[in-house]
Amino acid sequence: MKTNKRNSLLLCVATMVAMTLAFPGRLPGQTATAKPAGGSSGSMQWSVQVDKVYSGDLDLAYSFQIAIYENLLVELNKTKRFQQVFRDGDRKAREIPNLLVLKTTVEKYTAGSETRRAVTTVSGATKLTVRSQLCTSEGTIVLERTVNGNVRFFGSNLQVTHNLARNIAKTIKQSSWSGFGQPPAILTGQF
Repeated sequence: MKTNKRNSLLLCVATMVAMTLAFPGRLPGQTATAKPAGGSSGSMQWSVQVDKVYSGDLDLAYSFQIAIYENLLVELNKTKRFQQVFRDGDRKAREIPNLLVLKTTVEKYTAGSETRRAVTTVSGATKLTVRSQLCTSEGTIVLERTVNGNVRFFGSNLQVTHNLARNIAKTIKQSSWSGFGQPPAILTGQF
């Protein structure tokens, strides 16, 4: 049974990688244009480039890193906070004058058990804690937060990556930074 789940997970990851290579311009988050959420039409709006997820010294499966990354692209587009959302390494991003870079570092990971969650609903939670930094292209941090994601009851272990990405996007959207004009001084905290 575990072999089937692992094979399914590997197939899912392989499919995402193959789609990234085969259709780089058609994936969610690939230079999508969003309309300004507020402010005047003459306001300067920022774009964001999502860097690859860094797992540090943690033993985090590569599939989790990819899933966090892909979910971040989707969730950041949904916020409509950015003019464009770029993938790491997108050459078009170099030409954007108002570019921010989102750096995500996994700080804690607790592997969970889908079976234990389904049977007990008390144990088996999968948890992720990351440090997210929104930086200017020069490296100045304009927003830094520690964000959590978890799956406590039902759902696959990879569901934690969707919940985490949604929480990161929500944190950026709810920050005091409007996304227009100059970025603020450093905003830090934990959510």
